[in-house]
Formats: sequence, structure tokens, C-alpha cells
Amino acid sequence: VIGVVIGKTDVRSFPDRKNIGAERYTFNFTIRDSPTYFINVQSWGREEYIRALSESFRVGDCVTIENPLIQSKEAEREEKFNPVTPSGYKLLLSENHSVVKTSSCYDTDTRLLSLLHLPVKDPQDYYSLGDIVANGQSLHGRVLNLLAAVMAVSE
Repeated sequence: VIGVVIGKTDVRSFPDRKNIGAERYTFNFTIRDSPTYFINVQSWGREEYIRALSESFRVGDCVTIENPLIQSKEAEREEKFNPVTPSGYKLLLSENHSVVKTSSCYDTDTRLLSLLHLPVKDPQDYYSLGDIVANGQSLHGRVLNLLAAVMAVSE
């Protein structure tokens, strides 16, 4: 699979249920290879492997993923923390079987670069900040998708 990385989480650790006292490490990222299709990738493993893999690329890089495990996703649980994708599957990386190679999008396919700026949600599924201000009471308690631009960043 070849795609551009459009999102990435930080490395996290969890207690290993099989090895009491040990920890397992994970991070997720999302790749896109067309305006319509993108998929979440999950990686688990030893701290050294996960940290090295996470540091080997960033959002905007093109990656080639070899030998991932294809798994059905548990939509309700997984999409709480990852982008909702059009696929019913996710890719799972294994330290022993999978390989992730990075390359310049210019070397791979310059069309992939344009995919970085496309929203991952349906353009009709957004609320503007004005809508929220005007209809705040009726939207109370609902989960909303926002499309906004950052005007300034400061302390």
C-alpha cells in the first residue's frame, strides 16, 4: 500500500495483560491514496520498535507499507479515537512481518501531495462556528463536526 500520511497519534503505552509488569506500545496513523479512500493503520510492539517507527515519518510523508495484516475494524470503539474511514478495515503492522518505507511524495507520486488538504468528512456534514453560536441550545449534547481555520496562535 502506498499513500500519504494525513494524520498520526503520539506513542502510548499500556500494561501488557499477558506479561504482568511489562508494557506494550502503540501508535496509529492514517494514510490516503485517493480523494475518496483512506485507512487507519495501527502498530503494536516493543518500545524500541514503536518509537523508531513513529519517528521515521511525519504527516505529509509518503509511505509504502509491505505485509500489513488486514483486520475488520470495531467501528464504535476505534473511531472514537481515529478518523472515521470509508473502509470496514484497518491495517495492523507487525514488527516481525511488516515493513514501512518512507519516500518523498515527489519521488513517489506528486498527486498524493494534493490529498493532504482534503477534508476526511463529507462537505455537507460540517457545522460552522456561526451555526453553533446561533443554535447552541438545540445542539447541546450532540457530537458535531467543525470546519474552521486557525487565525492566530499565541501563548
